Amino acid sequence: MKFPGQRKHKHFFPVEARDPRLSELLPQNKPVSGHICGIDQVLVDIEAQVDDDFLARHGLSKGHSMLLPEDKAEALYRELLERALIVSEFAGGTIGNTLHNYSVLADDRSVLFGVMSENIRVGSSAYRYLCTTSSRVDLNYLQPVAGSIGQCITLISPDGERSFAINKGMMDHLAPAHLDQAQIQSASALVLTAYLMRCEEHEPMQQSALQAAEWARQAGVPVVLTMGTRFIVEDRKDWWQQFIRDHVTLVAMNEEEALALTGIADPLLACEQVLEWADMVLCTAGPAGLYLAGHVDDEHKRETSRPLLPGAIAEFNRYEYSRPMRKADCAAPRKIYTHISPYMGGPERIKNTNGAGDAALAALLHDLAANDYHRHNVPGSAKHRARHLTYSSLSQVSKYANRVSFEVLVQHSPRLSRGLPEREDSLEEAYWAR
Repeated sequence: MKFPGQRKHKHFFPVEARDPRLSELLPQNKPVSGHICGIDQVLVDIEAQVDDDFLARHGLSKGHSMLLPEDKAEALYRELLERALIVSEFAGGTIGNTLHNYSVLADDRSVLFGVMSENIRVGSSAYRYLCTTSSRVDLNYLQPVAGSIGQCITLISPDGERSFAINKGMMDHLAPAHLDQAQIQSASALVLTAYLMRCEEHEPMQQSALQAAEWARQAGVPVVLTMGTRFIVEDRKDWWQQFIRDHVTLVAMNEEEALALTGIADPLLACEQVLEWADMVLCTAGPAGLYLAGHVDDEHKRETSRPLLPGAIAEFNRYEYSRPMRKADCAAPRKIYTHISPYMGGPERIKNTNGAGDAALAALLHDLAANDYHRHNVPGSAKHRARHLTYSSLSQVSKYANRVSFEVLVQHSPRLSRGLPEREDSLEEAYWAR
């Protein structure tokens, strides 16, 4: 487990700094490793340059998104390959992206539940998915299926207009029998997405997601939910609010999804509302940066040394140096918030917005898992006198999430190919100090 974020002072996990001879003699001195789990609709994101005749020939409406039957999707994909029209093809899926980025950042194991084609051809979408997923993501629990994984194909016309062809394949056919209860209940977190609840009645994906969430709740494992898109939330707003109350520890969303879920346009006030249902909230707000919100016991609150920020909640960042906790673990719970503007003012040229929120969530999960790792290995540490959710303060986690999100915005792929640089030459050394 790599430490989350860069620090100016040595504040690493003190679990291996022992006499190596004693480590050999005393097996209990060896660090206990952990992992996080996630369930996803396994798919690839494909981008291709096509002409208007191509769209007409395949029955696609220009500028719109269409769900294609598998035979038509296969014919379309085959022509793209034969005519070498594909510009890029990356492993996708919001949870797949998040787990990959987590494993790259933490250099640690994550477990993905989903489906995978049992017969994989070199160059196929399933092959591409496996090739562009970190080796630290454990794919051994994928359910083999007789069919293709999902494909999200973006077709770019000469005038720049984008049309979308969706091939669901078998991505919603993960059965509850292919989940591993022991892996889920021993994880530091279970990560789900709202997309999992959008399957058809005969498809078992929703049942699998609900089963996993129930197992996690029984074991006290934090359940993390990404909200997908505002359209998914708008269709079942009341259902989602109740699901969050019953199962979810941490909600990750953008400002549009926050509005759909709460009816509140201001991201800060939307976070305040979601804290009535969940323990922690991550809300990305595009060029406005990102917000983090949570709870802390009044006894363990820590006041910021930064300027107090104006907003819909006056001086909302006053206790941003606090480490968030579950509301149920607080004797006198207090809501805490932080905000951070885009790293370096944002990139000069954004190459890809797809996956920036997933990258921010991966950083937050790294800090959450690091706290779990440290608690298991150094249970007597002063860091664990109270049961906090993260290893770092709300403010520090926001800096880390912000930096990782930037790294995805300046590249075409939604997945990191490497961790953060060891030293940030563009920042003052104190940036990562707290």
